[in-house]
Amino acid sequence: MSGNIKASIRIKSAEILLAFLVLFSGILLGFSGGGFVVNFNRAGFAVVSTLQKGAGIVIGSAAKAVTSVKDIAVLKKEYAELLDKLKDYEYMQRNNTEIRKENERLKEQLQFASEIEYRNIPAQIIGRDPDNLYSGITISKGARSGIKKGFPVIAVQNGNVGIVGKVVTVGIGTSLVMPVYDTKCNVSARIQNTRDIGIACGNGSYDSPLNLLYIRKRVMDDFNHGDIVVTSGENDNYMKDIPIGRISKITVLDYDSSLSIELEPVIDFLRLETVLVVDQKNANDRVPLEKAQQ
Repeated sequence: MSGNIKASIRIKSAEILLAFLVLFSGILLGFSGGGFVVNFNRAGFAVVSTLQKGAGIVIGSAAKAVTSVKDIAVLKKEYAELLDKLKDYEYMQRNNTEIRKENERLKEQLQFASEIEYRNIPAQIIGRDPDNLYSGITISKGARSGIKKGFPVIAVQNGNVGIVGKVVTVGIGTSLVMPVYDTKCNVSARIQNTRDIGIACGNGSYDSPLNLLYIRKRVMDDFNHGDIVVTSGENDNYMKDIPIGRISKITVLDYDSSLSIELEPVIDFLRLETVLVVDQKNANDRVPLEKAQQ
């Protein structure tokens, strides 16, 4: 039995050896026939060129990245400069708009100032008295410009002429104006349509309505909400027919023979910037000749 096993192992070893010899012989024949000849120059070139190509791609990508970073920095700088220029342009536009508006206001005021029959002095509002609910208005002209205590003050605003108040204190270069909404300011007034006379007075605040007193109940049906109330021109305190306000509320009081009437001021005092101080004792030398002769 053991003899048979040994004989089988010898046969398998011989077969393996034979297969190895056949494979080895085939490899030798392949090399001798040129099928397995390796061109090391070509192989080296391929490897080196591949490495060079890869290195070129990496270097190119890095250069593009650096260039992109520089381009982004340049773009950011240009963007910042454009923003600054845009801000300057917007600032100039706002300034131009303000200048145009100011020119329109001054042109409007100048036109009215040249048409009224009395001498008038234009002035800027330079301060308001915060201790008295803004009831004191300081203007930029005083005795040096010919302003005196008691002079009426008017204004032109959005095409509307209105009463502002009167001068109560005069300095060399400035004056203090008491506005019509002050509780101590009383103006002889008329309802423009009916010519009924009364007294307009303030409630002490620029955002409160004015009061019109002493208008009789029996004339109530002759006027309406929205009617204009103007200065009467009596007592030489204010020029005649300068608008004071519009009737905004009418109340009938059972215990009083007069009506309680509220007025919305013609002038928006918080937006008021320029005024005209009127000297009613002297004629306006800027009035056109044809108007003065009428």
